[in-house]
Amino acid sequence: MVKPRDEVVAQFNEQVNMSVEELEAWLADPQSAKAGTGVGVESGHKIVEILKKNPTKDPEKYDEEDIEHMRKVVGYNSRHMAQEDHLKDTKTKEELEKTKSTIR
Repeated sequence: MVKPRDEVVAQFNEQVNMSVEELEAWLADPQSAKAGTGVGVESGHKIVEILKKNPTKDPEKYDEEDIEHMRKVVGYNSRHMAQEDHLKDTKTKEELEKTKSTIR
């Protein structure tokens, strides 16, 4: 089932917790390329475009292309956060520190 537009917008704005400037600085840092795949970097640049286009986060100002990408971001983030929650329940702090997990 597809999430309603208003739910996608709300979750996107909650999950994307960096400002345009912070996200641009991260994307410019060579470490960002090591943090994941090229798809993630491309997505980060698209997120910057969305944030710049609608700095007030007015739900009515997002077009369908924005919503489509926001839906992908929300889906990815939600899956990733659920996996990390599971890791916290199944691994010790020391085991997490030996992985690429962002949970410490």
